[in-house]
Amino acid sequence: MNEMFDPPRRNSGKTVQQYIDEIPVWADGTAVESMPMTGMQKRIWGLAIAGKFFEGLVVFMTGVALPLIDKDFGLHAAENSVVTAATLFGILIGATLLGGMADTFGRKRMFIAEMALFVVFLVLLTLAQSFIWLAICLFGIGLALGCDYPTAHMVIAEAVPSRGRGGLILGAFAFQAVGAICGALLGVIILGFHPALDAWRWMFAMAIVPAVLVVWGRFFVVDSAHWLVTRGRMAEATAATMQLLHRVPQYPKIVELVNPHHDEAAGGHVHPKGGVSSLFDNAKHRRATYLASIPWFLQDLSTYGIGIFTPVILAKTLGSAGKITSVADIVNKVELSAKGTAMLDVLLIVGIIAAILMVERAGRIKLQIIGFIGCAVGLGLAALSQSMAGSMQLTFLFAGFMLFNFMTNMGPNAQTYLLAGEVFPTHIRGYGAGFAASFAKIGAVLTAFLFPFLLKDIGTQMLLILLIGSSLLGALVTWVFRIETRGTLEEVSLERVSPQV
Repeated sequence: MNEMFDPPRRNSGKTVQQYIDEIPVWADGTAVESMPMTGMQKRIWGLAIAGKFFEGLVVFMTGVALPLIDKDFGLHAAENSVVTAATLFGILIGATLLGGMADTFGRKRMFIAEMALFVVFLVLLTLAQSFIWLAICLFGIGLALGCDYPTAHMVIAEAVPSRGRGGLILGAFAFQAVGAICGALLGVIILGFHPALDAWRWMFAMAIVPAVLVVWGRFFVVDSAHWLVTRGRMAEATAATMQLLHRVPQYPKIVELVNPHHDEAAGGHVHPKGGVSSLFDNAKHRRATYLASIPWFLQDLSTYGIGIFTPVILAKTLGSAGKITSVADIVNKVELSAKGTAMLDVLLIVGIIAAILMVERAGRIKLQIIGFIGCAVGLGLAALSQSMAGSMQLTFLFAGFMLFNFMTNMGPNAQTYLLAGEVFPTHIRGYGAGFAASFAKIGAVLTAFLFPFLLKDIGTQMLLILLIGSSLLGALVTWVFRIETRGTLEEVSLERVSPQV
């Protein structure tokens, strides 16, 4: 068995991605039937899913806990909006401010730092005794989750084979939906055991120990060889590639890297210009930035609006028109809407599974456009429900939200995340993906802050109609700036990706 793999006698030198994409061969030269992931690749993927899980858990659990927090702190309408938007605003700032640092300090350092920051603010949140500290802690949690948007994507994308990369990244992204479901279910379970106003503290506290374990685990992953190459650190990149591709028996036995950024005419290694400004310094970068940012912004308007306020809309539609006279009434109302939310969120999982199965065959752009249109149809059904009554109203509302949840995770919610981490060259991938996530979260923050007022002032139906328009606009913008990113990351890094589908 120890002689299973036998590389060619002479290693002529390859890029990092060529080594990652190389299928091991038997000693007689026969290639194995598939490309098994190494233990390090599996470890990186497993630890990267944590950030998406915690985002779904915290952001969507906030919607369940909001009535309890409101009553516990006696919040005014504006303060209520701040609580809802604080985490999303933190994500907005953290994605660019901290996520971009992965291009400067390395993927691994930021991979560890972001989760450590998450743990610190999560602990402080459970102890918060005032509205100000509550908002600060939620914002700090958002900073950490914002950093995770580009960083987790990059550590996966730069460690796995090109073939199947989309499915692996979307598989990790699926844990946002898993987190959302767990957040709703956790709310139901904790309220069942502890039906009190401070139950929200226990909801968030449940994430502390798992997060600490993730911090510890991230110390034992290898840094990105792609990134090390862009910094000219070839010896470290070679060692990182060997660690990443460690197998028993070992294949490849020797790694000799070729630097795609090495220009003999220029006198050696070329370190390309980085930073946010480079996202707009030529037509290809601008096109990539528009594609990564604008549809994601439009998608977040509806995804976070529906995701956070589904419990509110359900509680309102399910007839809690009766007067709330006690804490028990609040708890019962929250528990009822949480159960409905958990049921609807199952469709997020179904949608992401569909995306994983279809992304490499159908392509990112096609799924994003179809998904946007499907979201508009789902929102249309939900809007129609507001003109109905009784069982028909509930049928249309649930059908609309179920279709929306499926389509958003099959399409724009998944594909915008995937595209943002693939469409930029390696030296600005962190800044590009971070900027796109930050720009998108402007939409999420606006949604979280304005929805309580809009629900009251213009009503649920008109709000849903506005979101239909944003979904259709997302489909149009995706088509106008389309760039299909199937292929190797090095092709993107060397700017050989065609601007057309």
